[in-house]
Amino acid sequence: MKRWLEEYRFPLVLGSGIFLLLLLFFISMNAGYTPIKLADMFRILRGGGSAKENMILFDFRLPRIVIAILVGMGFSLSGCVLQGITRNPLTDPGLMGINSGAGIVVVIFLTLSGSITIGGAMSLPFFSFLGAMLTSVLLYRISLDKERVLRPTRLILNGIAIQAGINAMMTIIVLQLDNTQYDFLAVWQAGSIWNSNWKLVISLIPWIVAGMAYLFYKSRELDLLMVGDELSSGLGVAVSKEKRGLLFAAVALAAASVTVSGSLHFVGLLGPHLARRIVGTRHRLLLPFCAITGAILVLLADTIGRTIVEPYEIPAGIIAAMLGAPYFIFLLIRNRKAAYKEG
Repeated sequence: MKRWLEEYRFPLVLGSGIFLLLLLFFISMNAGYTPIKLADMFRILRGGGSAKENMILFDFRLPRIVIAILVGMGFSLSGCVLQGITRNPLTDPGLMGINSGAGIVVVIFLTLSGSITIGGAMSLPFFSFLGAMLTSVLLYRISLDKERVLRPTRLILNGIAIQAGINAMMTIIVLQLDNTQYDFLAVWQAGSIWNSNWKLVISLIPWIVAGMAYLFYKSRELDLLMVGDELSSGLGVAVSKEKRGLLFAAVALAAASVTVSGSLHFVGLLGPHLARRIVGTRHRLLLPFCAITGAILVLLADTIGRTIVEPYEIPAGIIAAMLGAPYFIFLLIRNRKAAYKEG
């Protein structure tokens, strides 16, 4: 029995995660100011709903749920890769300033355009990625020491500084807007999925699917990079080339997610840690489960945010921060104790 459990542990864990995500999916479809019973939900999905029911489910709730799932996958996978290539458990696309770099481009785009057309929805991730990539290059350059070695601690501290600076710039821009634009961008900056629609779903899917496919393809290289640059190079890995490709994918996933949800802090930190505790560190197993944990976290945060104080909403980013901040503090304390022991 024990051998059977060990052999089929990952399929069981993965199946449990998918089941939990599906359960949360149906709970989220029912959550809201107008509840929909399970039987009515299936009737509407089969095409038997009224105009009002179709509008509630297909125009409002379903695109929001799908975006929450995709965004959770994107942030969580991005954080998993960044933690792998830096070998730092505290690395997160938000803490490294990647989210802010993508976010300021989105703020400028929305400020100038005023709304998102289908063309704008498709092009926005490219502009967002450009902002995130420029931020990443700057962060990488200033985090190298005199020997041109990347120091993880310096990377985190510089990322926090860059994030603070960009957030200040975004605040200055937002304060110059009219009331309508200000309200929208203020909520978006807090990490909200309330403005979801199928245009944004279509714009996000290619980025998440392509990023996931690339990371699964590079799972072996991610495992080898975890043992250190010298050993990885000795095992035949082109360390610099692989790190650049993986960083490119991580930035693309985070940037695309920021365009539709704002900056959901700590999802990229908490999702990979939960997955790693359950399935271990082998990326062939870790990455798919990491995607599921991220999707569950964001969908749970969004569902709680729009039901806890009905008819008002709390942005999903605030709920995610309430879940992630205590865990981040716990990691800081644990790493500090480990450093003292080693010293």
